[in-house]
Order: sequence, then C-alpha cells, then structure tokens
Amino acid sequence: MEYTRLGRTGLKVSRIGLGCMSYGLAAAGMHQWTLDEDAAAPFFRQAVELGVTFWDTANVYQGGTSEEFVGRAVTRFSRREDIVLATKVSGKMHDGPGGSGLSRKAILEQVEASLRRLGTDYLDVYYVHRFDTETPVEETMSTLNDLVRAGKVRYLGASSMWAWQFAKMQHAAVVNGWTAFSAMQDQYNVLKREEERDMIPTCLDQGVGLTPYSPLAKGRAARPWGQQTARSASDAVAQAFDRDVDEPVVNAIQKVAEARAVPMAQVALAWVLSKPVVSCPIVGATKPNHLEDAAAALDLKLTSEEITALENHYVPQDNYWW
Repeated sequence: MEYTRLGRTGLKVSRIGLGCMSYGLAAAGMHQWTLDEDAAAPFFRQAVELGVTFWDTANVYQGGTSEEFVGRAVTRFSRREDIVLATKVSGKMHDGPGGSGLSRKAILEQVEASLRRLGTDYLDVYYVHRFDTETPVEETMSTLNDLVRAGKVRYLGASSMWAWQFAKMQHAAVVNGWTAFSAMQDQYNVLKREEERDMIPTCLDQGVGLTPYSPLAKGRAARPWGQQTARSASDAVAQAFDRDVDEPVVNAIQKVAEARAVPMAQVALAWVLSKPVVSCPIVGATKPNHLEDAAAALDLKLTSEEITALENHYVPQDNYWW
C-alpha cells in the first residue's frame, strides 16, 4: 500500500479507501444487495492486511447499520488509532427537524448518533453529504467548526455539489476564521469526468484532496460492455450507467487491459490514481479480488498514450451525483 496526504493537510491516508456502502442490513436501506455483518467481516480483515487504513461510510448507508458494522470491525480487526474513519451528514435519517440537512440542530444530533454507532469519540473526516439549500452556509460552517474545536471531528469534507456551492461554503469558513474543507468526495471515473469542468480546478486551487466515489463507474469500467452482475442487474443506480456514449470508453479500457494482461479494474483505477488532485479513491469491495485489484493498480503506471486512448472517446454529460 502507498500513503499520501489528504490535500494540503498533514493527515496521512492510504491511497485506496474502503467504501462501506456495501455493508449493512439489506432490509434497513435503499440497497438490497448489501452484505450482512458476517459476510462483510472478511473485507474489513482484508483491508487491514492490505494496509487500507481509510474507511468511508455515512449515516444514511442502510439506515445507520453500515456505521455499526464499521465501528465493530475497527475494534475486531484493528485499532482505532490505525484507521482514518470518515462518515457523512445531510441525508434523511428521520422526519424530525434534526433528521436531515445541515442545520445546527441536524448536525449536532447526527454527529452524536454517528459517534454512538461507530463506537468512537471522534471522527477523522466528517463530510457534508450534499449541499443544503435551506440552511445558511454560515450556520453550517460555524457548527462544523465547533465540532473541530470540541475535538469530535479532525478534518472536514464535502461531497457532490456544484463548484459554486462548494466555493461559497469555503469562503464562509475562510472569512470567519473557521475550519475549511480539506476533502471533496465526488464521483470521478473514466466514464464520468464532469467534475473536470469546475470542481477539480477549484480543489486544485484550494489544496483540497479528492476522495472520489465510484472510481470504477459502478463496475461498468471493470468488465466488458454488456456484461452484468447480480448487483448491476438489480441496482437502479448502477443501471443508470448503461449509456451508449460510454461503450467506446469501456472498449478502450478493455483494449489497454488486454495489452497489459491485467484486469480492466486495474486500468480504470490506475487512470483515476494518475490524476494529481486525487488523494484516495473509494473502492467498494464485495468480492475478494476487488481490493486486491485496487492495491495492484498502484503499481500500474499508464503511459501518456494509454491515458489519451482512454480519454479520447469521452462525451461530456450532465453531472450525475449518485
């Protein structure tokens, strides 16, 4: 495993992150394909063995059960001091005024609930999961700053919003002397490059590290065009990736992979890792080879010709924030 700093911070993170949306009670959330605790355990163990120390979850993943699984796995397979633990706030947990959004009431209620489920007294990275159009950014950023000052949160991150919204929140923090965001978790992969327009230049300018989700495009960049898995055949989010404009890109990934004699997943992830703004792509693992391929991608250095071949067929699309 390789390690790097999260943006311009001093926080050291593994170059591959474990995405924990795949773990949680299937009956408790929007996904029916998630792994229960016994099935998820080997992947937490494998992450520790591979040196994957950045673990990413969210309060809304399977109704909070993902956080519960993660918290127990930290104790079972590692030490809290050795794991960089990240979770998120904004999505709906209940109908009450503190159940969703980025108001002071919601953030303070939800951070305490996340800490209880994770079995820890602090979070390494706390993300705002989406922008809240109904709450002043000053209210959100001042509350997040209070959490940092209280020692409950070490670093702040944001996820999937327009670049102007992100800049607005950053500006509120800077002008008031509050803690600013150090991480941006948005969707970024060889099929979905919309963030290159505004968000990525903003992050590069401000020293914010990308921790992108879906680096394999919900698996579409990891297998030949048209192949399906049990998840892709039933997951409405994954099915939204079935767009004809992406087929030439997938074919290009396959061609490079065959020439290199490596799995397509390694090529697709190596492309993401080649971007200087990327600190730590988040990989969801449900099969033993998923994390193995991710770790192996660190040793796969694409040539400029290969990168051009992968990028030549890209067709600009609308932002897609699943």
